[in-house]
Amino acid sequence: MTGRNSTSQPTDILPTSAEGTTSRGTERPKSAVDRLRFWAIMLSLSLLGFISALDTTIIPPALPTIIKDIGGATQYIWIANVFVFASSALQPLFGQISDIAGRRAPTVVSIALFIIGSGLAGGSTSAALLIAGRGIQGIGAGGIYVLIDIICCDLVPLRERGKYLAIVQAWGGVAAALGPVIGGTLADRNWRWIFYINIPICALPLVAVILFMAVKTGDGAMKLKDVDFLGNLLFIPSTTAVLFGLVTGGSEYPWSSWRVILPLVLGVVGWIVFLIQQYFAAYPSLPLRLFSNRTSAAGYGLNFLSSVLLQTIGYFLPVYFQAVISTTVSASGVAFLPITIGTLLFASLAGILLSKYGSYRPLHAGGFIACLVGCGLFTLLDQNTHTVAWVFFEITIAIGLGTTVSTILPAILAALSERDVASASAAFAFLRSFGFSWGVTIASVLFNTTVNKNLSTVSLEFQNMLKDGKAYSFASQGHRLSTVVDETEWNQIVGIYVRSLRSVWWFALGVSAVSFLLVGFEKGLRLSTELNTQYGLQQKPSNS
Repeated sequence: MTGRNSTSQPTDILPTSAEGTTSRGTERPKSAVDRLRFWAIMLSLSLLGFISALDTTIIPPALPTIIKDIGGATQYIWIANVFVFASSALQPLFGQISDIAGRRAPTVVSIALFIIGSGLAGGSTSAALLIAGRGIQGIGAGGIYVLIDIICCDLVPLRERGKYLAIVQAWGGVAAALGPVIGGTLADRNWRWIFYINIPICALPLVAVILFMAVKTGDGAMKLKDVDFLGNLLFIPSTTAVLFGLVTGGSEYPWSSWRVILPLVLGVVGWIVFLIQQYFAAYPSLPLRLFSNRTSAAGYGLNFLSSVLLQTIGYFLPVYFQAVISTTVSASGVAFLPITIGTLLFASLAGILLSKYGSYRPLHAGGFIACLVGCGLFTLLDQNTHTVAWVFFEITIAIGLGTTVSTILPAILAALSERDVASASAAFAFLRSFGFSWGVTIASVLFNTTVNKNLSTVSLEFQNMLKDGKAYSFASQGHRLSTVVDETEWNQIVGIYVRSLRSVWWFALGVSAVSFLLVGFEKGLRLSTELNTQYGLQQKPSNS
């Protein structure tokens, strides 16, 4: 990184040609050993992306069982959300540290923290211990979120990154979709395995990183003293305060409560001070130059909005399956598979197309048009929608989500220096996490508000079960209650869900429309076919 948010390009990195030859004539080896190392690392990144994303969504369906076993009925919200706080707030710091220490050491530390936190959470005998374990997990996950993108970018040229980012990021999407199903299933047997399962899965990439990730550590221009400690001291509590307000507002406290308003205001003020500090910092953790051109700025906006969209759909479509068509929690996960599998497939296809043609704007425009159409189709969902219809609706959404998930980061990096990969990826990861939080928050407010407005159509007993945010968890009982509640009353309840979910789908449609318009601000920049990095794999000497 250069000081004071300079936009100058690095001059001490040897360019590599498309054929793999540097200006010093060093040929990029293609030995079987190097290919093995490369794919071992890619597999490790995919596993890490999967398991860290899984822990974001696996907890909610298991919370009632966990609380019943170890207590903490008044602390349940922290069991789920301390992970989000810890993983989001430290991401810029991990990006900067990876520029100092290289990529391997922070990756090993992140995985180790995630494993330790998982073991602590799995063995917890109190809510306080579980929350502590989840916090340590979150710190590790924050590092993982940032580093898997950074490492992937270090391994392949910009034009090729879409293909490999698709593999890594799409598995994170699969995990987010499967989390509620796996969480509910394990909770029925032994909830502790929700956390213990992370240990053997993370052990594989930990070993692979230690054995195979022999990477360069850069030119050593930055030292530990250059870490933006002041910036992080401003950013971490400010982010935590904003997330606290978003998470507790409308659930633990009313939105009008000072307990929600005060942290939101303090957090926003803290961010403003942080941005001012970043302008003057010698080595900023979030350089303002990342947002100084319209392509990268638009890309970050698309990243945030697509994350809002992904989380909104992932959080509320299962409610449709459980409450409106009365499936079990596990069956709702199966019903969600068209989006899960479709996103994975179309992310891979988009990455291949990006690599072949080097043009990201048509992919972004087409992707958000598909999202817009899919969300529009979702507004038609009700208890009479045929299975074939809602599967088609899901596939339409999957085309859009998959096409954008793997192609936004390469577009952002196309407008930036290769030396900005770490800080740019950290900003990308943070805005993605922040978008997830906003997706749940805004959609939940719309959903709960619409539920409350329509409660007069059902009996007082069910009003108490549905009002003030209770409708979301009530949905999981749909498969059982639909067979025992009076048919007329149940149809009224289903009607409330249909109308409330429709407000969510209209919101998602609006997000898709804004995203499509934002694509127009991107420039069609050339994607380099040269691997131009200080942090790539140290190649084994070729014997040929």
